[in-house]
Amino acid sequence: MNTRMRRAAVAVAAGAMAVSLAACGSAKEAGDKTKETGAAAGDAIKVGLLLPENQTARYEKFDKPLIEKKVAELTGGKGQVVYANAKQDATTQNSQVDTMITNKVNVLIVDAVDSKAIAGSVKKAKEAGIPVVAYDRLAEGPIDAYTSFDNEEVGKVQGKALLEALGDKAKDGQIVMMNGSVTDPNAKLFKSGAHSVLDGKVNIGKEYDTVEWKPENANTNMAAALSALGKDKVIGVYSANDGMAGGIITALKAAGLSTLPPVTGQDAELAGVQRIVAGEQFMSVYKPYAPEAEAAAKMAVALAKGEKVTGVTTSTVDSPTTKGVPSVLIPVVSLTKNNLMDTVIKDGVYTADEICSDKYSAACTTLGLK
Repeated sequence: MNTRMRRAAVAVAAGAMAVSLAACGSAKEAGDKTKETGAAAGDAIKVGLLLPENQTARYEKFDKPLIEKKVAELTGGKGQVVYANAKQDATTQNSQVDTMITNKVNVLIVDAVDSKAIAGSVKKAKEAGIPVVAYDRLAEGPIDAYTSFDNEEVGKVQGKALLEALGDKAKDGQIVMMNGSVTDPNAKLFKSGAHSVLDGKVNIGKEYDTVEWKPENANTNMAAALSALGKDKVIGVYSANDGMAGGIITALKAAGLSTLPPVTGQDAELAGVQRIVAGEQFMSVYKPYAPEAEAAAKMAVALAKGEKVTGVTTSTVDSPTTKGVPSVLIPVVSLTKNNLMDTVIKDGVYTADEICSDKYSAACTTLGLK
């Protein structure tokens, strides 16, 4: 099936995030197969949750507690979430799958460090009768269900925002593209989406695939780009996420730039939101974590009970190894200083007080956030 999904909604509230995507005939067929792999444990199920790293604030602050809350809600408090974080190490994550199999979890939710490297472990889990939900990143191997955001759309949203910020000066200099890690299949989609918007409309002076998404690597790359291109020639920076945006902005300041070029981001991390308030970062991509986490929990609980997931999923996607994976894709929002109140504050991601610490108090007052 063509994996391109419907364009993201412009404004989304966390309580109304279901995506209306047309389901394929193969989705039903794939969903029917879950009956064969489910553990049918009633409400007293064990859900193995494997998250990829703890450098990005979202996983510990949002994804984990949201999934735990929804599993508890769906099982009357009887379901247990067994958690492990791989800290950006694919080998560690494979070992964690082995441990989950040994502990006889009924289902796995896996956000892969490396989508290819996890395939063998996914196969082991399936052979042990444990269904697998791929979370946030489309893991390879015989996964049963998948939920994430419309990742190509993320890149498009970022690219459009950068063009908006540059205006009629889009070709007056060069931009730098700071993509994510090549081990993350989402990074490829972000990159593709951004290029589909930016190519031919800007001059791309330097482009990097940033090892492990690390801010320090983005900082090093940005310093090299400024040295090669000339600091006054860089008019904008495409950054695939907020963590890297922080490293990029540090490099821009270290180069002595008094007026920073527009820099994009993703994840609406608190530090990124505060940089937006301060005018140092132009935008981020707000990805409402609640509907993604809830979709994963619903699919996991259904699979653990030996039930179909077709009542939860809204479409299918194809991975390099598995066709017609039942899926839910969540829309995203371009986050700028103009819609902070209607997005991250309204949805309870952050309070105005959290954003508007002493350092940002004056800027918040100017924006009407206090």
